[in-house]
Amino acid sequence: MTDETAAISIRPLALSDVPAMLRIEAAAYHPALQEGEPMFASRLRLAAAYSQAATRDGELVAYLIAHGWPAQAPPPLGAVVTDAPSQVLYIQDLAVSPAGRGLGIGRKLVQRAFDEAARDGLTRTELIAVEGAAPYWSALGFREATAPPPLAAKLATYGPEARWMSRPITAILGGS
Repeated sequence: MTDETAAISIRPLALSDVPAMLRIEAAAYHPALQEGEPMFASRLRLAAAYSQAATRDGELVAYLIAHGWPAQAPPPLGAVVTDAPSQVLYIQDLAVSPAGRGLGIGRKLVQRAFDEAARDGLTRTELIAVEGAAPYWSALGFREATAPPPLAAKLATYGPEARWMSRPITAILGGS
């Protein structure tokens, strides 16, 4: 473990993190994919929230928005949501600031969410990989799945590179 990764702390995300999350989101995503404060706040208020923060010296350097959700039914891009039945762990968003890249932070955030969701009885996770991120998620064990027609229409709103992916909730093996 390097000094840089040793200085990273992981904790649950809080509403007070939203301003820093917005800055990281703006640096990480094309404006058409930025979902904004109402979406972030609604996800953090869900009963089955598994969202995580990575901080260094008290500053947010990465976040993961993840929550329990119905299977094969991702919320529309930017949607404000309320509680729904938790059939899977849905990963809404993972973003790492330039200061946090290359340290394996994303993998750690995802594993922490997996651990918490597994304790609550969830066994599968789903996500939409955007902007060419499918290889990253594949390296974490996710596999692209064929989206049924209603899901395919929703997937199209996430851009031409969007991919529907899923995997069982287990340990993430391998490097950073």
